[in-house]
Amino acid sequence: MQHLPSLRRLALGLTAGALLAACQTPAVRPDMPDTDTPLATAPRDSAPVLTPQMAANAQLLTKMATLQDRLYRVAAPLLINNAELCKTQARNLLGFTAKNRYSYPGEFNEAAHEAFGMGERLQVTGVLAGSGAAKVGLRVGDGLVSAAGKTLPTGPNALASAGAVFGPIIATRSALPLSIERNGDVRDLNVPVTRACAFAIELGNADSVNAYADGSRIMVTRGLIAFTRNDNELALVVAKTMAHNMLGHAAVQRNSATIGSIIDSLVGVRPDTSMLIGSGGIKAMPADLDAAADRLSLYLLARAGYDIDNAGTFWKRLHGTYPPTVLNGYVANHPSTGARVAALDKAEDEIKARRAAKKPLLP
Repeated sequence: MQHLPSLRRLALGLTAGALLAACQTPAVRPDMPDTDTPLATAPRDSAPVLTPQMAANAQLLTKMATLQDRLYRVAAPLLINNAELCKTQARNLLGFTAKNRYSYPGEFNEAAHEAFGMGERLQVTGVLAGSGAAKVGLRVGDGLVSAAGKTLPTGPNALASAGAVFGPIIATRSALPLSIERNGDVRDLNVPVTRACAFAIELGNADSVNAYADGSRIMVTRGLIAFTRNDNELALVVAKTMAHNMLGHAAVQRNSATIGSIIDSLVGVRPDTSMLIGSGGIKAMPADLDAAADRLSLYLLARAGYDIDNAGTFWKRLHGTYPPTVLNGYVANHPSTGARVAALDKAEDEIKARRAAKKPLLP
């Protein structure tokens, strides 16, 4: 297959399980100049022969990986730079994600093995930009050998079992002694833990234009990602969804279970979109709660170094393109665009005044 190397690199950005908070929260893969580094797997005598179905599966994984990679990269500064505001929702995180061939379901298991070189051992699939893992040089494709002298599990249950090893370490230490395999050589790293908001960042594998927050997870659908014109607009969406989690709005609206079920349905490679029929059972967000999340979102953006100008313009464009009559669209679940824009304009003035006075950006 002619484009196999690029497919392999992109597919590694897709994460089904994570090691940020003892295997709970996904991470962001930073831009790296050495993405061509070979995976730490057994050498092959020749390039793998892909069947048409495996090639199609690889293309699907690649498409998802590209979107997930962008979503993680954009979310990274929001998670790290706002740990102070997340308070009880912040955790000491490892700053990387990992998976092996068994992280891919069914037919994708073999496609990952044959096309991407994924084997029994867990391999790094993402590194949180700005994290301790990134700073010490951990790379996508590194094989995980041991942590604090304890051999890390391999095989079908490796990802779940790894939590039992990593959990106690990050709970009691400021850094993780980690042995990795890279290009056939074992190397030792001391990975500082990273304090960050411990929200899982999920890709919604659906063309519907929406974002979801169930209290612990943030999901943005590929349809809404496609609507954003640049990373700053995507950051605005992530920040707004993150703010709903920080303010506990899913619990207040008694929507947590319903939204959680939708997220569960959309994270798969073959998603179940049946829950997107009609309203999906989600109650529309009241104007006052939505405005509170919009105000907080602008502070989250500013603290993460994103541009806060013209946030209202984005939401007005979304409203005009996908009005409340589009069921299961973002505006249908968040109909109060006027209140949203007013809250954003006020927050923008507050933030600029605080910057001018050299005051902390605290909402």
